[in-house]
Amino acid sequence: MKTDANVVHLNKVAAEQSPTSPAGRLPVALIHLRDRAAQQLKQALQALFDNADDTLFEMADRAASNGEQNAFFEAMRDLRLKRKNIERSFLQKVIEPFATLNQYEIGKPVEAVSFDSLALVQHDELEEAVALDAMVAKVMSRDGVAVSHLTTRLNALVSKKLDDMSNPLGPTLLCGAFLEACSSLGVEIKVKLIILKLFEKYVLADLDQLYAEANQILVTAGVLPELTSAPARRNPERGVAAAYGAAEQAGAGAGEQEVFVALQTLLAQVRGHGLPQRELPADAAPITSNDLLRLLSHMQQHAPAQVSNDFDLREQLEQLLSRASVRSGKARVVGEVDEDVINLVSMLFEFILDDRTLPDSLKALIARLQIPMLKVAVLDKTFFSRGSHPARRLLNEIASAALGWGEQDDSQRDSLYQKIEQVVQRLLNDFVDDPLIFSELLADFLAFTGNERRRSDLLEQRTRDAEEGSARAELARREVEQVLNERLLGKCLPEVVVRLLQEAWSKVLMLTCLKHGVDSPEWRAALATMDDLVWSAQAHEDPQARLRLLELVPGLLKALREGMASAAFDPFSTGEFFSQLEALHVQAFQRFKRVMPVVDTVQCEVPAALDAEMHAALPAGDVEMPLLELPPALEPHGVAMVEVVEEIVLLAPGRSTPDETEICLPDDDEALLQVDNLRVGSWVEFQEDEEHKLRCKLAAVIKPTGKYIFVNRTGMKVLEKTRMGLAVEFRRKSIRLLDDALLFDRALESVIGNLRRLKGT
Repeated sequence: MKTDANVVHLNKVAAEQSPTSPAGRLPVALIHLRDRAAQQLKQALQALFDNADDTLFEMADRAASNGEQNAFFEAMRDLRLKRKNIERSFLQKVIEPFATLNQYEIGKPVEAVSFDSLALVQHDELEEAVALDAMVAKVMSRDGVAVSHLTTRLNALVSKKLDDMSNPLGPTLLCGAFLEACSSLGVEIKVKLIILKLFEKYVLADLDQLYAEANQILVTAGVLPELTSAPARRNPERGVAAAYGAAEQAGAGAGEQEVFVALQTLLAQVRGHGLPQRELPADAAPITSNDLLRLLSHMQQHAPAQVSNDFDLREQLEQLLSRASVRSGKARVVGEVDEDVINLVSMLFEFILDDRTLPDSLKALIARLQIPMLKVAVLDKTFFSRGSHPARRLLNEIASAALGWGEQDDSQRDSLYQKIEQVVQRLLNDFVDDPLIFSELLADFLAFTGNERRRSDLLEQRTRDAEEGSARAELARREVEQVLNERLLGKCLPEVVVRLLQEAWSKVLMLTCLKHGVDSPEWRAALATMDDLVWSAQAHEDPQARLRLLELVPGLLKALREGMASAAFDPFSTGEFFSQLEALHVQAFQRFKRVMPVVDTVQCEVPAALDAEMHAALPAGDVEMPLLELPPALEPHGVAMVEVVEEIVLLAPGRSTPDETEICLPDDDEALLQVDNLRVGSWVEFQEDEEHKLRCKLAAVIKPTGKYIFVNRTGMKVLEKTRMGLAVEFRRKSIRLLDDALLFDRALESVIGNLRRLKGT
């Protein structure tokens, strides 16, 4: 038997959250609906968690690496530990909105909407937001009518006016509640997306039953029984009223209607200034919105494949109306409200076609959406005010995806271009008067861009990892340069020793520095080996020093061999180095045989590990080592000596020359301030020459080396700049920041600004 430890007592929660005043109490039908919905959602959530373990275990079993597998196992453990808290939190967030439905007084006036409230909607670039948007769009495309009927019935019972997004049982609030309830999970975004897919499968997939039952509860209570609660599927043949009836019944919020009214007021105030004054014949008869939609559909079917910048929608429509007037014998004009819509959409697309952020080749595609967007605006005036409107969001998503598209990309083979072209063509061919097609296309496009973004994010992360690894290698290279110069600069040493340290042992030091760090015993041992080699290559007269040399050589040679082998140094070159070192050390030991008359001697044993040639150079048994200095005539011959007078510079792989010295600008230079204002994720455009431009995104700033890494929209590295190098580009004006704010919102903001300026003239 299952435990009820995680049960949320709905009546207790409702009692705690219900207002104490009679005006705030919920009708009995709503309390019944709330409790029934919470019970069904609780069962669906339990099914999600019951199946989560199996899903995550299967993902772990198919993992490509141990790290990925461990991530799935950790997620399973975290989900088990926090399951009860997530269930409790989710159900509480479902119940809470019901408590506020009757907290506003009936008939409270709606505040006037000012143009300052038409601020740009912040663009959420997180993967989870994309997933949520796709999930909500899928539910609304399937159950939109049922949700709208439920919203309408709720509005008939409560004082707080709702729309589909603020409906407490709508997919927007349910998805948001689940995401917030899961905020305590310490899992990667990949795992969180899997959990969201489980939420979609086990909770959202059965919402049609929830909405049907919720509507039936309210119908039984006598709330708008005349509404047909059966969800209607999209039918291209049905008329405008039938297609858009559900949305009209749900009713747009008064605030959203006020936005369009405010825009109309501005348009009326600038007629005769920026807009032509309406001069209508005395017998002019305005056409209905249905007739206007038919004219627009005719234009849509015969629209040119390439829309030029001088295309004037208003002029084209006037020509059609003139021909219709001649045939009918009556002057036909567009109604005032519809004309305002036409003017607004035309101004929006004028901004879009002049926008420097959009690539020109994609502007031509987006321009073909002008007529479909106008038809949506004629059908639904909240198109101008509701940021979540499917048609508006589709336009924004297309523009956001196109931000990184370069003119040099092959449009015939580029998947993004082909996808946008497919969306545009589908709208031109299939959109008559049913706005639900925008929800379907939006969900499909979000799924496409989500997959592309996941691939690009993966490659971008690999690029960052590679650059960070390169930065660590650069720091290690500098550390090795420093220790080499400290020990060699100004010394006169055999050439073989200098070459071995610079060409071979430097690689051992770099590998040790990268793997263990400069505070490790391994690093200190590698430095000691280098110091021993330098010491062994120098002339020493002290008897104790000569004894130390005799004892040092075998261990030194062993350490050198092991170190070079660990760094995978070329075996042939290793053999050459050791052959020359052996000759060098043999000559050093041969000096012990060519001595002046002995003044004093010390006894030492010849190490058995010495090479055969060294044994031959020394007498067997005990050796008498003189304390006298050898005369110059007895110095070893045939050893090439070099004096290290210039600093050693180690070149990175693939480079044949050191980095060029850059131009230095003062710290307060304006160009440097522009560079410092760049943020990771910013899109920029480099003017490479008169014809070619490069669009790329700042993917990382590697602080140890000061490098700025840029990638294209697929996540592949395309450019690398330093802070000073970028500042020079800004001074030359060969780099431009791309505005990544939502296209429609920027266009609407521009239109409002222009209208207000015209009003002031």
